[in-house]
Amino acid sequence: MNKILLFNLFVILLISACKPKEASDYLNFAGKDDQFEGGIKMIPITTPSGTFKVWTKRVGNNPKIKVLLLHGGPGATHELYSSFDGFLPQEGIEYYYYDQLGSYYSDQPKDSTLWTVERFVDEVDQVRKALGMNKDNFYLFGQSWGGMLAMEYALKHQDNLKGLIISNMMSDLDAYEKYAKETLGPQMPKEVYDEVMKIEATNDFSNPKYAQLLMEHHYQYHVLRMPLDKWPEAVNRTFKHMNPDVYVYMQGHSEFGITAGATLKGWNRANDIKNIKVKTLVVGSAYDTMDPKHMEWMSKQIPGAQYLFCPNGSHMVQYDDQKPFFDGLIKFLKEGN
Repeated sequence: MNKILLFNLFVILLISACKPKEASDYLNFAGKDDQFEGGIKMIPITTPSGTFKVWTKRVGNNPKIKVLLLHGGPGATHELYSSFDGFLPQEGIEYYYYDQLGSYYSDQPKDSTLWTVERFVDEVDQVRKALGMNKDNFYLFGQSWGGMLAMEYALKHQDNLKGLIISNMMSDLDAYEKYAKETLGPQMPKEVYDEVMKIEATNDFSNPKYAQLLMEHHYQYHVLRMPLDKWPEAVNRTFKHMNPDVYVYMQGHSEFGITAGATLKGWNRANDIKNIKVKTLVVGSAYDTMDPKHMEWMSKQIPGAQYLFCPNGSHMVQYDDQKPFFDGLIKFLKEGN
């Protein structure tokens, strides 16, 4: 090979190396109906009280794995899952942030008749259809209240699912209340827990001391296991954006159970989850507000379900025990794909 030919070959290789690479299919928005807003869609939802819009945002492209994230609360926001950006994109997993109706980035109608489990289940199915998800690609991830919603969705619409993830949520709220009052509450200093229970007994929930005591003695040990001044900005933003109207109507004021009169009072699917036949992962954490033993039990009731235990995590395990949580979640999502 002569010197001129070698030089020309070198120039071609150099030009090829310096040429900007095209965006990968995972990051490519071209031709997508959400390209204009970089993955954001406001999806119209039909309800008995009219049509409203909910906010969603797509991250990535993967025709086989599409994960819809159901946030907790009720009335919290998708911001709880900002940490997913640090783990799922490099695995090529497509996922969707989503603010349920009433939450900060979606419409917030002042109509309490909308805050029922059944209507939220119908909303999730409308979102699924609008995002083009089906039994060949649709994974539903639900954490806390989102886990309740995910269970309810699976019990009604599991034919639409490829997989289900129930994270940090028990199947029986009476059992949750028992665990909170008999196991977690007594872990506080006795005088603190006594004062918290006194405030609850007198319905003095507007007392600023209630939130102060819980943040100092409960939240930083069982909700997000970090000192309060180290909490992620996204989590603080979620608390700032919480819709108390939805939260209080459905859950109530108490952090040690469901307040009498709240619509979720008495919710119990413990005897029904055996009817979930779709591929399922149940996530529990050692320091959670939810009993990890109950979550392990759930995984044995759901045929073929897997249990993921996070030994250093609490309720927001996606922040305080990231390695086992994301390793387990990614493995589950990629199995068979």
